Amino acid sequence: MSFKHLFKAQLQWFSNKKETTRYVKNHTIFIEGKEILNVSAAKAFKGDPSLYNPEDLLLSSVVSCHMMSYLYVCAQHQIEVISYSDAAEATLEVLENGSGRFVEVRLFPQVVIRNKEQIALANELHTKANELCFIANSCNFKIVHEGSCEVE
Repeated sequence: MSFKHLFKAQLQWFSNKKETTRYVKNHTIFIEGKEILNVSAAKAFKGDPSLYNPEDLLLSSVVSCHMMSYLYVCAQHQIEVISYSDAAEATLEVLENGSGRFVEVRLFPQVVIRNKEQIALANELHTKANELCFIANSCNFKIVHEGSCEVE
């Protein structure tokens, strides 16, 4: 049996008449019950580098969803995770015509667990987490895991 969930976001953008050669790309996203999210284009695309951009948010979604899926599968296998950190990277390819796409995301999860006997299994579970991850299952680019695991 499958279930469907609906997510909603509202976007607002207004023209900045001060700029005549290009549009200012800053905009606001509203999600009911949450803080307002101020977004722009990436600095490389003439956006405000102090604001989040769609590329930041896509990478954040991948790394966050992987962690939550990983914690889920660790719990299924009675692996006690003490800490989890990641310094993920995403490669965006831009073509001459201005189109582009992400071609790869690399995750570098560093996991600390309680039981040294479970290190091999803890490392293997990144593959299962990727299979379960809602965001990874929605992407058309390669997601690579280069994790490490140690004991507290």
